[in-house]
Amino acid sequence: MTKHTSPKPQPGILDIRLYESGAAKVDGVDNVVKLSSNENPLGPSEAALKAYKRAGHELHRYPNTDHRSLRNAIGEVHGLDPDRIICGVGSDEIITFLCQAYAGPGDEVIYTEHGFSMYKISALAAGATPVKVAERDRTVDVDEILAGVTKKTRLIFIANPANPTSTMVGKKELSRLARELPSEVVLVLDGAYAEYVDGFDGGASIVDAFTNVVMTRTFSKIYGLGGLRIGWGYAPKDIIDVLNRVRGPFNLSTTQLDVAEAAVRDQDHVEKCRTENARLRAWLAEALAEHGVPSDTSCANFVLARFHDEAEAGVVDEHLKSNGIIVRRVGGYGLPHCLRITVGDEPSCRRVAHLIGEIKGVHVDA
Repeated sequence: MTKHTSPKPQPGILDIRLYESGAAKVDGVDNVVKLSSNENPLGPSEAALKAYKRAGHELHRYPNTDHRSLRNAIGEVHGLDPDRIICGVGSDEIITFLCQAYAGPGDEVIYTEHGFSMYKISALAAGATPVKVAERDRTVDVDEILAGVTKKTRLIFIANPANPTSTMVGKKELSRLARELPSEVVLVLDGAYAEYVDGFDGGASIVDAFTNVVMTRTFSKIYGLGGLRIGWGYAPKDIIDVLNRVRGPFNLSTTQLDVAEAAVRDQDHVEKCRTENARLRAWLAEALAEHGVPSDTSCANFVLARFHDEAEAGVVDEHLKSNGIIVRRVGGYGLPHCLRITVGDEPSCRRVAHLIGEIKGVHVDA
């Protein structure tokens, strides 16, 4: 009798831990406030919502394959060459394209100690070896990255501002990194939270200065379009040409393309979201500090609250959940004593601070 065995996946696939998104429900609790996925509490702009409704009349039509209109809009708003822009299903897909195109068995992909988990996942999916390098005080350390580069290194991923730490590294240091890297190594600057930093170009000027630097961006954060999954990348034309060869021709729907174009052209909404986030982010960080909970200066739409140890973080997390507030445990990112808290609307921020104050008050009295 023939013995049946399961098909074997490519090497590296079974080493991937399934990605866990931010929780959205708490058993036994109604009307929860979700502050676990860094979503924009103001949601998408009215222009984006109108585009979404209009798109419903074209669902029987195939989308265009070159994304020309959206790329033109992005280029106009950010002052970039549309021919050097690629669009994808969130910036995650651009990250996947980069690993598919530039890394494989025998190659190494560098990411930093507390870096976004998709860097490791995409490297393993391509058969490459992910290499983690240390950070300094939860901030990217350029010298550690350079020390980790070997002849096998093909890609380096840096989130700036970073998730889940919220910290940021300056242009001077990133330019030094790009300058000192071998030309065959691709440096990827993930700017998912770039819009939350006033006047920051997400690394576009560094892309323009080198032949091996890529910037990725997303519509999921400040644009409030996480549910539609739209992202984009900016890179030298040679790299864009390579990435388009692995991109599926219909990877974005007409709905995604139309809504993203409307969203990027409504920069008044972006400015409103950036200003409101900055106000409440500062308030929340200060309120937590008054309760003895420190956090690094945040350059994103969340704060990384640091507690005494993992046990205290767990107690706080459970207290928040029992009161209908969901935040993000980040032990999987090497930060078991921390909670990542999205900056929500003002009532949510005040409620979080009040509930954490209750727990810290108990600890002090004890």
